[in-house]
Amino acid sequence: MLTLLVLVLTAGLLLYAKLRWHYSYWSRRGVAGERPVYFRGNMSGLGRDLHWTDINLRIYRKFRGVERYCGYFTFMTKSLFIMDLELIREIMIRDFASFADRGLFHNVRDDPLTGNLLFLDGPEWRWLRQNLTQVFTSGKMKFMFPNMVEVGEKLTQACRLQVGEIEAKDLCARFTTDVIGSCAFGLECNSLQDPESRFRRMGRSVTTEPLHSVLVQGFMFAQPDLARKLRFRLFRPEVSEFFLDTVRQTLDYRRRENIQRNDLIQLLMELGEEGVKDALSFEQIAAQALVFFLAGFDTSSTTMSFCLYELALNPDVQERLRVEVLDVLKRNNQKLTYDSVQEMPYLDQVVAETLRKYPILPHLLRRSTKEYQVPGSNLILEPGTKIIIPVHSIHHDPELYPDPEKFDPSRFEAEEIRARHPFAYLPFGEGPRNCIGERFGKLQVKVGLVYLLRDFKFSRSQKTQIPLKFSSRNFLISTQEGVQLRMDALAAQ
Repeated sequence: MLTLLVLVLTAGLLLYAKLRWHYSYWSRRGVAGERPVYFRGNMSGLGRDLHWTDINLRIYRKFRGVERYCGYFTFMTKSLFIMDLELIREIMIRDFASFADRGLFHNVRDDPLTGNLLFLDGPEWRWLRQNLTQVFTSGKMKFMFPNMVEVGEKLTQACRLQVGEIEAKDLCARFTTDVIGSCAFGLECNSLQDPESRFRRMGRSVTTEPLHSVLVQGFMFAQPDLARKLRFRLFRPEVSEFFLDTVRQTLDYRRRENIQRNDLIQLLMELGEEGVKDALSFEQIAAQALVFFLAGFDTSSTTMSFCLYELALNPDVQERLRVEVLDVLKRNNQKLTYDSVQEMPYLDQVVAETLRKYPILPHLLRRSTKEYQVPGSNLILEPGTKIIIPVHSIHHDPELYPDPEKFDPSRFEAEEIRARHPFAYLPFGEGPRNCIGERFGKLQVKVGLVYLLRDFKFSRSQKTQIPLKFSSRNFLISTQEGVQLRMDALAAQ
């Protein structure tokens, strides 16, 4: 017993010494930082009472103006938390070669749909990015635009059947599900007509019923190599099976009937053809299709619902935007065209301010791929060091955006934009790893808002949560209880 006790005490002391050494990593290098808690790092409260935005804001406000960066621990993983906008520009643009990776979890062996453009790094990411960029050119957007308009008309039809109390996030998600289904897959998802359509249920399952808790997800993305060795999966088996079957059936149908469309699936088919250098496998095709579907429907619907929320709370902004929408439609014979959307500058400002106040990602991640000396300092980052760029915190910095909780689209008038540092606004990231679907996402949000504001007025209801509270169960910025609003039909114009 005595020997066992000595062994236990020795093991405990060794573990304590190892943890103390590990968590003193940044202080040994002269980098300031919040004192970490063993095993949890700076994550105490995450998933219970706190969202990622709460933790990031706490650290940002503590060190902003005093330090350019500070040490940060995501559980056991050391990261550098960057607050200096010029240093962010260096990392994302000028020295991108040293920070090309995100270092996110992917496990192609056990969860093949994680082998997508968002999660991959290195040569696989570069090849995909280079080949998929052509899907999102302005020419492709113009080609897809009639599909968006068609779904927009169906959106107004669906809304007429449910005026009164609405949950805006679900309504917007049904719209964006149908848009991305049409534009990416060439499929009729029919979510607006049937809220329980299979596409809608599967998309909802990924975002609201994740396979793991936020703490386990945090571990997977903080320690992706270990999570991969432990054979963790990100997606529920039924979700993976559904998307693999859907893509397989779509590919088989198009090949059998010799159908060609100017959409994502068509391009992926061409990249998977025999004779193409490094041709995509079926699983790789399905992985890209899945991430575009999830990103296309969820992030855009969240942005739309947050925008409607702010318009409901700011009726003067809503009315000014409606006047612009109706005026442009009148000048274009009540038809919405790709070019007429570009004639709505206030709409662009409203969407930009929504993304400023509610960036979908609380922060951006990068990982150093080589040794790197931080400009203007003696600090040398080791390869593999995580970088955290706190987008939400930057967007709520009163020195950059006075009265940051106020919804004010005038912040995005041309002269206001010129007066700010260009890296004070990062909802889609910047540099070679910015969001490839930015143009598509913003366009479908604008189309949805045009059709909604043309025919309906939005206001707060007794159920409207003010202020909104973010769900601590999700890494992305989303609400605890949806977005409850009142929607009333406008008199015919």
